Amino acid sequence: MGLPLSRLSVADVARYAQRSGLVASISDSTVWRWLHEDAIRPWRHRCWIFPRDPHFQVKAGRILDLYERRWQGQALRSDEFVISTDEKTSIQARLRIHPSLPTEPGKSMRVEREYARGGAWAYLAALDVHRTKVFGRCEATTGIAPFERLVEQVMSQAPYNTARRVFWVTDNGSSHRGPASVRRLTQAHPTLVPVHGPVHASWLNQIEIYFSIV
Repeated sequence: MGLPLSRLSVADVARYAQRSGLVASISDSTVWRWLHEDAIRPWRHRCWIFPRDPHFQVKAGRILDLYERRWQGQALRSDEFVISTDEKTSIQARLRIHPSLPTEPGKSMRVEREYARGGAWAYLAALDVHRTKVFGRCEATTGIAPFERLVEQVMSQAPYNTARRVFWVTDNGSSHRGPASVRRLTQAHPTLVPVHGPVHASWLNQIEIYFSIV
């Protein structure tokens, strides 16, 4: 047909069927029902990316081992912890023009749709993978200094300030990648062990599950 079939919506299919003379008229809902019965759903898609890191298996493997409380073939001790961390940028602060109305019997809470823009923030968070505890902070922007403030926030409190080792799982963002970053972090916190994931594999970082909920 010369059409990009992978990009057709239900409405596109209905219009094409009418233009081609297959039917005189047909509704979008009828097309949707037929496609649904045949398990053909052109409105759904899944994204993927080809791993380009030549050391993908090794880097991914050590992160998965940490999630199972293992490092270099040895079980982690009770005073060793795994932190998953990242930044979520450009979170828009919206100020509701009118206050929300609380729930009532038979009525859900109502939130005024109009809002004023209050700027954007960066949200930095760290997840203790095995204790399911989240540490977070808002910053005006991301960068080396904001990330190190998050690290200090976590590492300065118990039980991390007396831990044998604290493994920090990160992606390869500019705030915490490269030898210089490793040197800064380990000099400030000798028990901190940076663990970088493969390039373009942030989905291995469990903090992304938390961010998807946020």
